[in-house]
Amino acid sequence: MASLNKVLLIGHLGKDPEVRYTSDGSAVASFSIATSESFTDKSGARQERTEWHSISAWGKLADICKQYLAKGRQVYIEGRIRTREYTDREGIKRRATEIVANQMIMLGGRPQGTDAGYQSNVSVAKPVADADQAFGDPGITDSDIPF
Repeated sequence: MASLNKVLLIGHLGKDPEVRYTSDGSAVASFSIATSESFTDKSGARQERTEWHSISAWGKLADICKQYLAKGRQVYIEGRIRTREYTDREGIKRRATEIVANQMIMLGGRPQGTDAGYQSNVSVAKPVADADQAFGDPGITDSDIPF
């Protein structure tokens, strides 16, 4: 049986990406993004819950994240969940769950304080005013519908 491990997130960066390099020279960017949800609790009060996600990006994507992402920036991340085990400084075994990004799209407007050479790879879809324009008019009229 096939399986699927895919994550899609839209959130805001909690801090600037940190980039390290492996022994073979591959770049690895690490950063976190926050996603929020609003809901009404049992008493009718409006609540908001924020979830923090650890993200890692590798290779060219890591370099792009370092160059263009900054704290507070809204971003779309697509990737997979990975859980790894490690031993901390005190010798205690720990587990960390992170999202390994394979796609990143910068969202929102141009961030404050960037230079004039900044370019975003985000394309904005224009809303279609008429459903016939969106799907094409196949020439179906009300008399063609059997009910």
